[in-house]
Amino acid sequence: MRIGIFDRVDDIERTAADLRAAARDGIDSYWLTQAFGTDTLTVIGAVARDLPGLRVGTAVVPVHPRHPMALAQQALTANKLLDGRLALGVGPSHPSVVEPCWGMSYDRPVRYMREYLEALNGALSGRVRFTGEVLTARGDLDVPGAAAPPVLVAALGPRMLEATGALADGTITWMVGPRTLRDLTVPTIRRAAAEAGRPDPEIVVPMPVCVTGDVPAALAVAEAELEWYGTLPSYRAMLDREGCETPGRMALIGSADAVASRIGALADLGVTTFAAKIFGTPDERAATRELVAALAR
Repeated sequence: MRIGIFDRVDDIERTAADLRAAARDGIDSYWLTQAFGTDTLTVIGAVARDLPGLRVGTAVVPVHPRHPMALAQQALTANKLLDGRLALGVGPSHPSVVEPCWGMSYDRPVRYMREYLEALNGALSGRVRFTGEVLTARGDLDVPGAAAPPVLVAALGPRMLEATGALADGTITWMVGPRTLRDLTVPTIRRAAAEAGRPDPEIVVPMPVCVTGDVPAALAVAEAELEWYGTLPSYRAMLDREGCETPGRMALIGSADAVASRIGALADLGVTTFAAKIFGTPDERAATRELVAALAR
């Protein structure tokens, strides 16, 4: 199991510095979210160059506001700049975002994702001729020297996992714990990939992590910072499957040895990359970052 970091772009210069530090420390990958702030793929293309050995991924780009041909152009360009180190994570977002913010339908999200992936795969190959029920993509893309990056999907439920296994290279989870990984995520996506004749999929699992001697205080911080995720139906369903009443309970909190043990156990479930979302006080963040670097070596 490889070890990465999961974060967001608050400040471009800080992100650039952290990427350099991750590459220096031998961390395998760095995954950056995409919301309503700075455009993540643009940042990656600008600051993640000349960092050999560090894979950089989006976790994740919402698909609805980006036509698959437009996203393919951007991803191919970024992957060219990164010498092939990009992982393109995409996701369906949530109805509370897609409908009121973008004025688009969230009807049948699995159908939408299947069509999107078919069109995106074609576009990433340089030539796409796709007509579906809700999406059309027809044209040739010419980004000289650019390889198609692997595509990973924020797939949570069984039908989305099946679509991902059949049409993508893997999944990126969030608010998914070991019980759900064992019973749902890993077997479902692996079975779908095998049935489609595809290789074993990547399974990238980000989780909040804090190395600390004050577990109650760190848990209180996690509960406050993560509370919003419990209000979103797709994450709420994962929390219920896991038996977690609140999102904060998904965080890995405790001594370095205790946290390392819980991370290590994920490898036995089939997780291919664990990505730490580091949180806590400055001292706790430093201790957590030290552990992540040690696990990556």
